[in-house]
Amino acid sequence: MIHTVLTQFAEAATHGAETEAASGGVFSALGIDWQMLLFQVIGFVVLVLIMGKFVYPILMKAVDARQENIEEGAKVAAEAEKKAVEAEANIEKLLKKARSEASDIVSTAKAEATQMVEKAETNAKTRSERIVAEAHEEIAKDVLAARKALEKDTLSLVKQAAGLAVAGVADSQLDAAVVKKAVAEAKK
Repeated sequence: MIHTVLTQFAEAATHGAETEAASGGVFSALGIDWQMLLFQVIGFVVLVLIMGKFVYPILMKAVDARQENIEEGAKVAAEAEKKAVEAEANIEKLLKKARSEASDIVSTAKAEATQMVEKAETNAKTRSERIVAEAHEEIAKDVLAARKALEKDTLSLVKQAAGLAVAGVADSQLDAAVVKKAVAEAKK
């Protein structure tokens, strides 16, 4: 293939040289050596073909690989950004839930503290009422005991007084009647 292209190119150049010589040397008038130009064109074509066959495919593979890496990096970055947004949303949900739970715990603690204070107040009130009731019972017992002792002492004194007043005139039945009457009047 390269050989046929070069042959055609050389024939065209030769044909152009014959035409040039006939026309008075346009190339020579411009100071261009047509043979040197022909070799340079052939060298350039050969260089382009060699580069097209061997160098450009390697460069294109490298460019394609680089493009794939860039696209893959962009995909990874997009996924990472998406995950970061999701993580941020999850963190916000967790914080909201934690705040709610903390608020519930504080409310529960306040309610329990209030209940404990109320229970302590109720227990203290019940205990104080019980102590007061026991004190009233004790006082009532003491008052009853004091009355019985007073009644007994009064009876004894009345007996002695009646015994002295009657001094042998009255008998024991009369003494008992006088004592009973005195006690009845004292109770009134």
